Amino acid sequence: MRTLEETVSAPAELGAALIGVPEGSDLDLEVRFEAVHEGILVTGKAFAEIQGECGRCLDPIEYELRADFQELFYYDAAEAPEDEEAEQYLVQDDYVDVEPVLRDAVVTALPFQPVCREDCEGLCPECGIRLEEDPDHHHEVLDPRWAALSGLLGNTADEADQSKDSVEREES
Repeated sequence: MRTLEETVSAPAELGAALIGVPEGSDLDLEVRFEAVHEGILVTGKAFAEIQGECGRCLDPIEYELRADFQELFYYDAAEAPEDEEAEQYLVQDDYVDVEPVLRDAVVTALPFQPVCREDCEGLCPECGIRLEEDPDHHHEVLDPRWAALSGLLGNTADEADQSKDSVEREES
């Protein structure tokens, strides 16, 4: 068994669209390599500084992430499970490539919809104003399928006001 504690540069595109590990930033690794009958068992932890933006209000988000990973790298391709990715989990010339395992661990640990906080109101979809700053903000949105009827409602309301005014004049 061997252990390794090392800081490496983060590879490109280690994350999702809104959040991830910036390329070239420090990625702290604590890895243990164990020789087993079938190959080398790699177990480890990765610590990375995550940066991104809130999916609701687009404010920046930063926090530290710990991602645990474990994978068996096979000595012989015949012993590896038969799938499309089995080739990347082989010991080649006494080396293992931990990057795919690390990438899977970090990306799956990231939130699908990152938010700056759970009660984030986000932005108004019509005008983009921050809803947190104006909680009573809203727009009167008329469904275009009902637009033709809005004229009828407007005329009826105007006629009712005129009728009411004329009744009041007659009574006085």
